[in-house]
Amino acid sequence: MTLIKRTSLLIFPVVLLGYAVAALLVYLVESKAVRDLQEAKLAQQLDHLAALFDSDLNQSRTFLYGLADSSALRLFIEEQNEGYRSAALGVRLQQSVKSLTSDPRKFVSFALLKPDLTLSYYFENSDDPFATIGASQRENARQLQDGSDVMSWSFVEGEGQRPLIIYSQFIDPSTLNPPIASAKSRSMLLQSAIKPELFLQMRDELEREYHAPIIVSAGTPVKPHGFLSASVRLGGGISATITPDPVRLDDSLSRLRMLLGLGTIILALASLWLLTGLIRRFVIQPITALDEGVTAIMTDARAEILGSGGKGEIGRLTENIRLMHEKSQQTLHLVQKASWTDPLTGLSNRAHFSVIGDKLVRSMIETRDACALFFIDVDNFKFVNDRYGHKIGDDLLKCLADRITVTVGEIAGNYWVANTIVARLSGDEFAILMPTPAHTDMVERLADRILGLFSSGFEVGGERYPVTASIGIAFCPTDGATLTSLIANADAAMYQSKSTGKNRFAYFSRTIEEKQHRIRQIQDELRIADLDEQFHLVYMPLIDRQGKVAGCEALVRWRSPVLGPVGPDEFVPIAESYGLFAKIDFWVIDKAISDCARLQAMFGPETVVAINISSAELHSAAITDHIVERLHHYGVKPRSVEIELTETFAVSLGEQLRQNIQRLREGGLRIAIDDFGAGYTSVQQIIDYMADTIKLDRDFVRKLTIDEMQPTLRAVNALCHARDMHVVAEGVETREQLDMLMEAGCDYFQGYFFSKPRQMDDLQVWALRHANEPLASLVSADKAAPPKRRRKTA
Repeated sequence: MTLIKRTSLLIFPVVLLGYAVAALLVYLVESKAVRDLQEAKLAQQLDHLAALFDSDLNQSRTFLYGLADSSALRLFIEEQNEGYRSAALGVRLQQSVKSLTSDPRKFVSFALLKPDLTLSYYFENSDDPFATIGASQRENARQLQDGSDVMSWSFVEGEGQRPLIIYSQFIDPSTLNPPIASAKSRSMLLQSAIKPELFLQMRDELEREYHAPIIVSAGTPVKPHGFLSASVRLGGGISATITPDPVRLDDSLSRLRMLLGLGTIILALASLWLLTGLIRRFVIQPITALDEGVTAIMTDARAEILGSGGKGEIGRLTENIRLMHEKSQQTLHLVQKASWTDPLTGLSNRAHFSVIGDKLVRSMIETRDACALFFIDVDNFKFVNDRYGHKIGDDLLKCLADRITVTVGEIAGNYWVANTIVARLSGDEFAILMPTPAHTDMVERLADRILGLFSSGFEVGGERYPVTASIGIAFCPTDGATLTSLIANADAAMYQSKSTGKNRFAYFSRTIEEKQHRIRQIQDELRIADLDEQFHLVYMPLIDRQGKVAGCEALVRWRSPVLGPVGPDEFVPIAESYGLFAKIDFWVIDKAISDCARLQAMFGPETVVAINISSAELHSAAITDHIVERLHHYGVKPRSVEIELTETFAVSLGEQLRQNIQRLREGGLRIAIDDFGAGYTSVQQIIDYMADTIKLDRDFVRKLTIDEMQPTLRAVNALCHARDMHVVAEGVETREQLDMLMEAGCDYFQGYFFSKPRQMDDLQVWALRHANEPLASLVSADKAAPPKRRRKTA
């Protein structure tokens, strides 16, 4: 037996006995603390349970009082037409029930019973479309009718029935107030039932935790007898009592005993390890010397193991380790050469490049020098492989590797650069990593030389093959401080060079990379966006010459849960370019037409809703069909809707687009040319197309509202009026602009001078505040300057 083992056998029993005595004392103290803690925890949990029950009870009472005070209930009771009451007023009453429910998934029911307790109306928030009032609810109603009270509540549960808090109240059908006791026979009964989800959930959790039922019973809670028993008053004359299984406390104490036992063993072992470590350090010195020698070999601090000079077991062990090290070094050299070299080209492979490249990059960072990484991809290499065979492809790669190596060596020699690395990463991808001297054109010259290898195709064995190269270049530390980031950024730059025509090189650009990443993010979010959740409409009022609101323009806004608010000037072009805008157009049309009735209720029956439609979508008949169908669905007159052709509208219309626009006009819808004067539309459109409205672009209005441009402004208005078109001036921001536009003959006006775009509720507040005001007083309450011009779109 070795010395270290004999020492351990002597020390371990003594240490273990000491820790065992200490653990016993800790157990005696902690066991009482565990009992006290369990009692306090149980009392706290029952108090929480009671609070949850009282919350649901108060919610049931508040819910019933809210319905009793609602206009929907009054209309329902007073309505004599049974069919209208069941259909229209029943739906309205159902909406009132849902509006008073904080959680749309929670079970809530409402019943209205006649004086003879026959059911007049019943609704419950559940998945059962054929649900009706339960037996327990009817029993509660009968008990209240037979008694002297006009309101009561109860908590019912049992086999086969849903646990409910039922709250019932008689009301006088004329006043909707509680009747006197003698008038109960002529009163109607309101009854609400709520399933106390949180109370039941916590009760189940406590029953599972303590392995004992919680008994809910009537009467004042009695001081429970039993170990760890507790009781609490739930409110309204009922209480809950639980008597946990004593085994649970025994389990806690068992865990405490187990933890103390494990702690004793672990501490004893840790103490043993510490003591043996000290003995090893000061007693077994020869072994320590051998360990240091082996460590020096492993860290390359020493090339060989020195002999110990002894002839005992330590000496033999040292000699054996020395021989084993020599053999492992020979094997390692062969394995590294095979695993770090690309078998086809003889260059470093990706694994080797990662190791030596990472060392070079870290060295550049430490010395504050710079290096460049070239990412080279052979264009059309797959074509050569498929057309001429894999042997030709392999020969091309070997020849290319040799020529790149020679070229890099020549350039490095010209600029006195050392430590260059050339590697084949995979397939037809190569990488070059080399230090870059300051104030030289070495990087550009090397890139040009490599591209020059492909100037007239790539020659292999006297034949030229149609391949080129795309090169991406990233610099350390400006473009990346690690080899991984340099490879990724050089790869991105390589793809940029491919997208601009191949056989060229490109430097990594953080701006391009961020822009492409942003576009991909917006594409991904638009594909999965829930339009009803993330999109909403705002409305910009349209003011006539008398200062009245003649219409509102619908503008779409997007708040992504991932990207936050995204402006239409950013997401609309992306959506149109990648075919994602159709579903947005359809959603805007439906939402705007559905809001038309509400807007006309605010501003009058002649109010027009303007909807921006991408002209790209108008090439399909589907969107015109959708507009017509939505008008019919919501019962909106066609002349109440104006379709604005956005700034993508072109001068030359295709036949299908012309037919679709004509179909909209024949159906009674109004057509407007938007952003006139922004460079996308022309006077030719005023002459050629029978639009109802011309909307002058904000920037166009700003240029024309100066004294010397007043004749031009009048001429534009005169031309539009000669074609029976109305003129809308957008971007009106000052009183001076408004005066000049009115003098020139503009018919309608939009801009922050009157109001910013507003959501429907905000617009209604604005409408009430500015009702019947003259044009001169319609000044927006928003004092901040208007934002930069953003693309208007539906």
